[in-house]
Amino acid sequence: MARYEKTITLVDCARFGEPLPALERPPFPGELGQRIYENISKMAWNSWQQQSTILINHYGLNMADPRAQEFLMEQMEEFFFGEGGQQADMDPATAYGAPRKK
Repeated sequence: MARYEKTITLVDCARFGEPLPALERPPFPGELGQRIYENISKMAWNSWQQQSTILINHYGLNMADPRAQEFLMEQMEEFFFGEGGQQADMDPATAYGAPRKK
């Protein structure tokens, strides 16, 4: 078995307010995609993917409709960078339903 070294890139996550493993590449092209790449962790991105599924299903969004796409992008920006975006009191380990360590 070969031995190798792997480095992990960390980002100061705007969502969770602490250094966490970064995304490997921007999630999509454009300014918002780059901003997410530079400021959002993998864990927070996974959190958004779950939230976006909830929004799509709740509102019955047709993602082929440009208005639905715009709505979802606005919600994404608010989720990560809006006033209620940072979850300082939230332990990132609980983002997936794991029990909080005491």
